[in-house]
Amino acid sequence: MRSSELAAATPASRDRYADLLRVASLGTVVLGHWLMAAVSLGADGRVQVGNLLALQPRLQLLTWVFQVMPVFFFVGGFAHALSCRSARRTHAHAYPVFLRARLQRLLRPTAAFIGIWGAAALVLELTGKGGGLIDVSLRLVAQPLWFVGIYLIMAAFTPPLLRLHERYGWAVFGALVAAAVLVDVLRFGLDVPYVAFLNFAFVWLAVHQLGFLRADGRLTRPWLLAGAGLAGAVLLVASGPYPLSMVGMPGEKISNMAPPTLALLCHGLWLVGAVELLRGPATRWLNRPRVWRTVVVAGTVSMTAFLWHLTAMLGVYGVLLAAHVRLPEPGSGTWWMQVPLRFLAAAALTGVLVAVFRAFEKPSGARESRAPRAWAGPAAALGATLSLLGVLGLSLVGFGGLLEGSTALLIAVHVTAPASVAMTLAGWLLVERAGRAA
Repeated sequence: MRSSELAAATPASRDRYADLLRVASLGTVVLGHWLMAAVSLGADGRVQVGNLLALQPRLQLLTWVFQVMPVFFFVGGFAHALSCRSARRTHAHAYPVFLRARLQRLLRPTAAFIGIWGAAALVLELTGKGGGLIDVSLRLVAQPLWFVGIYLIMAAFTPPLLRLHERYGWAVFGALVAAAVLVDVLRFGLDVPYVAFLNFAFVWLAVHQLGFLRADGRLTRPWLLAGAGLAGAVLLVASGPYPLSMVGMPGEKISNMAPPTLALLCHGLWLVGAVELLRGPATRWLNRPRVWRTVVVAGTVSMTAFLWHLTAMLGVYGVLLAAHVRLPEPGSGTWWMQVPLRFLAAAALTGVLVAVFRAFEKPSGARESRAPRAWAGPAAALGATLSLLGVLGLSLVGFGGLLEGSTALLIAVHVTAPASVAMTLAGWLLVERAGRAA
């Protein structure tokens, strides 16, 4: 079905604003990555990729508005609640069916991205090609995969957390917030090692839980959520040890993002409350046929665009370097004047990559098993776990040094790119197989 037909067939009950937030949040992340990448040539002629926010620290305050991943995870909670309840009504073994349905448009394009970049990296290493921007690209393009890992956590924990939500309501959200507070107390007050990594779950699952509350119509005072979140973030950053930026900065001792902190959780509450305050006028705007068609079209390719946008940006810089175009000093007046042109070029190349790879984002039409299998549930959980470890490992180690055994530290375990790729693909196949078997 074409996008225009999908738009025309949208039922009146659909929450169009959730679709807009999903598309807009991913689009904002893409533009933010393009802007923050400060590519330059060092005195030795080597390509360097810095962070604009580190070069111009006054811009870090912008992350309080444009660090919108909490909005995406909030919308994910809303969609997961609806999908999980639908799976319960129609399937005896709902868990693997739900996981497959929610992760298809996530893992299929991710598996294609990993397979293509992995093959390219292997060819480059075997032929001795590399150096310069190529080596930088092999490392950078995999970094956004951390987002896929977090989304996997949310999907995997949705069924049990949704049942707790249906029984205890706001208390579940409160418990997750309390757990995040405790982790930061142990981390910053008592220097307990490794405990900080628990907030990858507690912080993001708390934001995700707000999506459940939205699905039940229980976010009735968004102004209170926004005000409390903003006040909490200001207080925490002002009193320390939390940094100003809501995204990670190179070389900083403490990051609000990795692992997430209580300050980032407050930031998420502020953003969720803010976007909920805009729901009314935005929903009226989305009732315009042309606007809604645009959102539908963007929604069908948003994950593909997210996965390939850094490839496109680095491709633009590759063309400039190959043409011996002098790169201006990042943050200079000339650099800012060229931003619109670089954005247009990166958007055009992203459009080409989306046209090539968008087919992987379409849901699979594979037939389901007629007889449910008892092993489907555990297999789906194992598949989600393998994919989680794989994409998180790959986001750290990148695609470079496949044959050299390059490693990165994932919490307390050293991971390699080949092992990460294998775990991701094996996990994806398990989720697919288990979902069909259920």
